[in-house]
Amino acid sequence: MNPADARTDPPAVAGEYETLTGFLDFLRDTIAWKTSGLDAEGLGTPLPPSTMTLGGMLKHLAFVEDFWVGMTITGDQPAEPFASAPWDDDPDWDWSSAPWDTPEELRALWETTVARSRGLLAEAVARNDGDLLTPVRRWNSEETLSLRWILTHLIEEYARHAGHADLLRENVDGSRGE
Repeated sequence: MNPADARTDPPAVAGEYETLTGFLDFLRDTIAWKTSGLDAEGLGTPLPPSTMTLGGMLKHLAFVEDFWVGMTITGDQPAEPFASAPWDDDPDWDWSSAPWDTPEELRALWETTVARSRGLLAEAVARNDGDLLTPVRRWNSEETLSLRWILTHLIEEYARHAGHADLLRENVDGSRGE
């Protein structure tokens, strides 16, 4: 099966939460498609002058999931490997440390973090009777955001990187598509 065909289309008629998570899942599926079947060399190939790689993107998006859902929505401390990362020495650690990981480790980290985020987000929305206006305090900050804002931000983050992934994947092996 072509990984592009495995993407879940967002619902055409649904409630707000289902629509937003539908678009988020479509973009998550796009990232899975654009990184599928690549070895360490493929995941580590940049498109100069950028140093961005598909492997770095997987690790970065795992951190994005952990930060916005695992930390901000729940108030939990960062999960590993992010908790012990040397952020003070390398603020771009999520991107720059990806070459140390195997493709299997990068995919597993991202997939595990996405699964965790789906569960935690669903719990938070259910706990608040589906109210996406529910305020949460941004992790390690006094800033207050709504669940709606966080979901919309996750969609924006994935959409930006799905566009990057199109270019990076085409550069790796010529694969093109949507």
